[in-house]
Amino acid sequence: MSARSKARKRALDVLYESEVRGLPVGGTLSDRVADNDPPVNEFTVALVEGVAEHISAIDDLLGTHSVGWTLDRMPAVDRNILRIGVYELLFDEQVPDVVAVSEAVSLARDLSTDESPAFVNGLLARLLQLKPTLGV
Repeated sequence: MSARSKARKRALDVLYESEVRGLPVGGTLSDRVADNDPPVNEFTVALVEGVAEHISAIDDLLGTHSVGWTLDRMPAVDRNILRIGVYELLFDEQVPDVVAVSEAVSLARDLSTDESPAFVNGLLARLLQLKPTLGV
């Protein structure tokens, strides 16, 4: 697993933990950085902070374009994988679009349900298709 893939997994851990604990998006980031066990690298921090900064737009897009699923009905792991994927796809110009989608699908394959990789792929592919018209 590449360093960036590990950083994405760590960002997912932080986002998921924050949600489970009822804290704001990324609310456990400062604790994880302070604990430094395992160390939190700069890319993880950038992902969590980026998702937190754009959470309203990200969740609006997910809610609008996920057919048959509300944000609240999605498994928490999938919801946070998608948040990272949308952030990378639409707000982080350093990450190629195909990489953002591939990495999100890989996380879903490794950490969620059997149906999750297809769901994540389909939703992110739809947002990629709409990207030129989204104005974000």
